[in-house]
Amino acid sequence: MEIEVYADVVCPWCWIGERRLFKALSGMGDVSVRWRAFQLDPSSASTGMPLVEWLGRRYGGEGNAHRMFDRVTRVARGEDLTLNFEKAVAANTFDAHRLIWKAHESGVQREMVEALHKAHFTDGLDIGSPAVLSSIAFDLGVPDIAATGEGVDEVRADLELGRELGITGVPMFVFNGRYALSGAQDPDTFREALAMIRQPG
Repeated sequence: MEIEVYADVVCPWCWIGERRLFKALSGMGDVSVRWRAFQLDPSSASTGMPLVEWLGRRYGGEGNAHRMFDRVTRVARGEDLTLNFEKAVAANTFDAHRLIWKAHESGVQREMVEALHKAHFTDGLDIGSPAVLSSIAFDLGVPDIAATGEGVDEVRADLELGRELGITGVPMFVFNGRYALSGAQDPDTFREALAMIRQPG
């Protein structure tokens, strides 16, 4: 079985959903997982703006942003994930998706996605910065493509495919190219979906 994960690395629910998916997949040896690019906001710029300020401008003030943070932070803590929203900065993720694409070639795509989530949410790094991306690539032994055009066409193709599939929110999990499950579902829901898909006929 192949599972394609449409996600963005600045999406906290994507990180939570991915963590829950792999809990559900524990012990299943015949499943491959591949990430596909999705951008929550393609117009976002990597200027070092604090995320709380950026979201506050979009959602009616920083107070609303903090309320959003409180809920997702509590949920993430239950998955052993640390979200430091006060440190996080807004970023454009196109080049991060290029690096995720390259990491698939190197066999460390899951590790790359985890590293990018952690850099953004836990460490407060600008994952739109070529220097940050180069450092993460080096740590995982992935060729540094920050200063090249490699992966641009592939990421654009993923983004277009997501639009064709009607994906407007993430995470979205697509099983064998036919069945889809959206949101940060709990592990039992993933297991039930996998069992149903595997039923003959």
